[in-house]
Amino acid sequence: MGKLFDQISQTLLPGMGLPEPLRMLFEWIEQRGTYVDRAGGRIGFLFPEEAMKKGWTDSGRPGGTDVSFMPEGNINMKYWFGHELPEMLSRVCVFCQTGAEGSMAAFWLDPDGGQKIVHIGSGSGSTLVCVLADDPVDFLRLLAIGYDEICWPEAFGSPPNTNSDFIVQPNTDFRDWVTSTFSVSIPATASEIVRHPSKMGDEDSPDPFHKWVAAMTA
Repeated sequence: MGKLFDQISQTLLPGMGLPEPLRMLFEWIEQRGTYVDRAGGRIGFLFPEEAMKKGWTDSGRPGGTDVSFMPEGNINMKYWFGHELPEMLSRVCVFCQTGAEGSMAAFWLDPDGGQKIVHIGSGSGSTLVCVLADDPVDFLRLLAIGYDEICWPEAFGSPPNTNSDFIVQPNTDFRDWVTSTFSVSIPATASEIVRHPSKMGDEDSPDPFHKWVAAMTA
């Protein structure tokens, strides 16, 4: 197993497991060398970080969805939730940064013990709080669509680069890897995967993670 897999695995909580499709993703990242090692651990990217920076202009950039994977765990969840209750800390494990403003993706154990991938908006930018995917392959399909970031639900109903002057060029290597490895197609929009893109304060959201967060922060 690779270092990224090992380090993220060490942050998992009892009852959690690192899905095989994500193990394969981390292996793909390390084989391509799209990672950096820092004091807090290894950080993996879907596109070479330097190539993205060099290709960045006022009108767009290469690289598809900008996202990074790291072994964060639940060490900062007390700040987001405002408490350290065991019933919260035992169910949420962050493994991914979804937005430059601090939004995150995490593994969440639902009340029945099922593991889902959820979004935790920073609150200072994105306020998206919901289940991103029940299935890890669907999470990879979501990343392969090609949005700039996956923390902005207002964009989910349209294909990437719609109504925007900033054009994000697709990450064709990642898209091809997802489709060929898992024999799946890439949807046109995030709405085909994210069922209930709920925001903080949505009172009538049917999303199970959103409901759980509301109970944990009441």
